[in-house]
Amino acid sequence: MLEDRTTAASSPTTWPTAYPQGYAVVDVETTGLARDDRIISAAVYRLDARGEVEDHWYTLVNPERDPGPVWIHGLTSDVLEGAPLFPDIAEEFAARLADRVLVAHNAVFDWQMIAREYARAEREAPVRQRLCTIALSKELRLPLPNHKLESLAAHFGVVQQRAHHALDDARVLAEAFRPSLRAAAAGGVRLPLHECRPLTEWQDRPAPRIGRQAGSSGYGGYPQGSWRPSRKRPACPYPNPGRYEEGKPLKQGMRVAFSGDTSIDRELLEDRATEAGLHVATSLSRLTSLLVTNDPDSSTSKALKARQYGTPVVDEAAFGQLLRDVAPAGE
Repeated sequence: MLEDRTTAASSPTTWPTAYPQGYAVVDVETTGLARDDRIISAAVYRLDARGEVEDHWYTLVNPERDPGPVWIHGLTSDVLEGAPLFPDIAEEFAARLADRVLVAHNAVFDWQMIAREYARAEREAPVRQRLCTIALSKELRLPLPNHKLESLAAHFGVVQQRAHHALDDARVLAEAFRPSLRAAAAGGVRLPLHECRPLTEWQDRPAPRIGRQAGSSGYGGYPQGSWRPSRKRPACPYPNPGRYEEGKPLKQGMRVAFSGDTSIDRELLEDRATEAGLHVATSLSRLTSLLVTNDPDSSTSKALKARQYGTPVVDEAAFGQLLRDVAPAGE
């Protein structure tokens, strides 16, 4: 177990005084990725300033709706039927997050899901900063083949027992975060901390689902909505390798544009693309590698230009599959 391997006193690392004094390593499993999807399980490993485990906690959550992709998380309606509702566990969850930096793999997703659940419960999540372990691995220049949790775990020799189980994913991440934190402290690396602005108002807005995605995945086709302030994205560090070719993987540096309604919150979809090493373009040109749209025959300017330039087009579901295995730049 992780708790048996902690040896804080043995580390000679000098810790920067600017580093946080505590962390909450979090993983949530959800009914899907859209703005109206729900948390169905949550786990928290509380760590001290040096990344040593203090305790851990896990709970199922009844989403009061279809559980979504059971083949991924394994949580059926029968399993979740007797679980507590989110308002019932909100106080205990908050106690484990309070006064700590939220740490997660693709932290913007976990943070958004948590903030929305608290807003539905007419409460405020006690999180003021988050740290994404994908961003930290980039700051540390870890030689990873991709940014999957399993790759980060393998780099540090962490064995995953139950992928997509919130408690085991949080354990794996906590165990991989500790040496990452020590490496950052030893090298004087600035931690990639980001402000978390609580969502204070919420109204569920179910809407018609989008075509075949809803019927096959259960991820839902909800109207686009965002409560996060707009922001300028960092420049993509990789050169554009050219256009996407059907049957081949995406490559880091490819320019990707989005058009029309998406079932996943647009900013979240763009965040996932950026974190995978893709260049998110706000317009479409002859240099664009790929257009993502659920309505390729629409009359939007991007769709029209894509047809004019012969730009490859995929729908959101196909793009989600491609994001799982983005090839490193140069391959």
